[in-house]
Amino acid sequence: MERSIGAFEAKSQLSRLLRAVEHGEHFTITVRGKPVADLVPHQHHSSHGVALAIKAMQNLPLIRGVRDADVASFVAEGRH
Repeated sequence: MERSIGAFEAKSQLSRLLRAVEHGEHFTITVRGKPVADLVPHQHHSSHGVALAIKAMQNLPLIRGVRDADVASFVAEGRH
């Protein structure tokens, strides 16, 4: 569930908001009615990022007919 909350109220109720976020709630913090920040549960990006990278690499097209020596040459060429 996502709720908007003013910055002053968020400051005065931070402990309560953090407990709610621990239970999965999301808050948008506003200043004069304008959204400026989101208070959401922490995500461990390392494992999530690795999974996304693996999926992206699996979706890359395979290059057929290129020898390993050619690939090594291309890599070496790019390092100059």
